[in-house]
Amino acid sequence: MAAALSDAHRRFLQALLARGVVEAAEAERLRRLCCQRHPAPGASDALDDFLAALNAQLQPLSMEIRRGSAEDSGGAYVALLDLILMSGNGFASSTEILNLADQLKPKKMKKMEVEQVLQQLVQKKWLCEKEGEYTLHIRSILELEQYIFRHYPESARKCHICHSLSIQSQVCEDCGIVLHCSCLSKYFQTQPEPRCPHCKQFWPHRIPDLHPPSQLPSSARRESRKASRTGFRHQQ
Repeated sequence: MAAALSDAHRRFLQALLARGVVEAAEAERLRRLCCQRHPAPGASDALDDFLAALNAQLQPLSMEIRRGSAEDSGGAYVALLDLILMSGNGFASSTEILNLADQLKPKKMKKMEVEQVLQQLVQKKWLCEKEGEYTLHIRSILELEQYIFRHYPESARKCHICHSLSIQSQVCEDCGIVLHCSCLSKYFQTQPEPRCPHCKQFWPHRIPDLHPPSQLPSSARRESRKASRTGFRHQQ
């Protein structure tokens, strides 16, 4: 039988529900604050143990707090999801999305309405906006992963290394496996040569670095994104 939740667990859950998705460092900060506000003798200091206790109580409600690595709802959103998944590079430009609005049925959306929906989806962390282009936020990937695999079997691909949904990735030209840019960058750091982990052929694409986009100048961010798209273009 799962242990009862403490007030610290309840406060943490309320904070997480209000935010929707947070980075791991922010989750740890919230855990510490909640435990300081509601101390519990003998409680574990590990975030994983803290989340495991929460998930044990959430499981009967078909809910779960999931952890994932960032790649870096309604009818309108499902249509937008189509565009991003079928784009080939994991991004949809604002122009493409505005054009998509004219095809929505049974009622088209005005340009201002589309812009408002996009802004709301970004604010609620369903989408990320990067220099006028949109891609799925880690929240969408975590919460919609199974839906995407079920409804987009030809477009949805799994990363060969972490086995999770891969939106922004590179593709091996020889065997066709897909790798998240962050996964392949970490993998090749430990290899003497940049060879595909599956077929062992030389990796044909530029290997992106692991610097967070916020720490790179805009020109470097553009080059990094171009590198992540290369594999998709070769796949098509």
